[in-house]
Amino acid sequence: MEIFLICLLSYVIGSIPTAYIVGKLNNIDIRHHGSGNVGATNVYRVLGNRWGIVTLIFDFLKGVIPTYIATIYFTSPYLIMLAGLLAILGHIFTLFLSFKGGKGVATSTGVFMVITPYTLIIAMIVFLLVTRTSGFVSLGTLSATLIFMISSLILNKSPEFKILIVIASIVIFITHIPNIKRLLKGEELRYNSNK
Repeated sequence: MEIFLICLLSYVIGSIPTAYIVGKLNNIDIRHHGSGNVGATNVYRVLGNRWGIVTLIFDFLKGVIPTYIATIYFTSPYLIMLAGLLAILGHIFTLFLSFKGGKGVATSTGVFMVITPYTLIIAMIVFLLVTRTSGFVSLGTLSATLIFMISSLILNKSPEFKILIVIASIVIFITHIPNIKRLLKGEELRYNSNK
């Protein structure tokens, strides 16, 4: 019963549509503006830096909180992994928006901040460098995800968490397929563009 409740809690917390709520606080439906994505980058693009940061922090905490709770109650890496994965899936397939959510990056970052902070820091540096240089958040995200997966597989000692890392990385790449197509066509929006 305890396992079920924590897993359910993880999914529900992950499902909280921060970007949508922030949009409604500003009298808009974020799904109909910018890229239409329910994530921090689109909020930043449409509503500016302050609201973008608010969305990013809350989406990040959606990964941290359930994963940390799982570490308190569970010793099994598989159960901790399951709680983290459910939080990520909750963000991508949110219960509150007909199972259409964001791309899971900020929430995944929160999960891995609890599980493997050192390799995450490496990935965050790559993200900042690539995003700043290229102007594309998606390119920074994909580069950071690839580096994170490779470095985690090399440096992380837990085979169970390596499974989660690979699954989450693949999920992030899948959710970014439209971005990859736009990048290849030269149609991807830069993070400071609202067109």
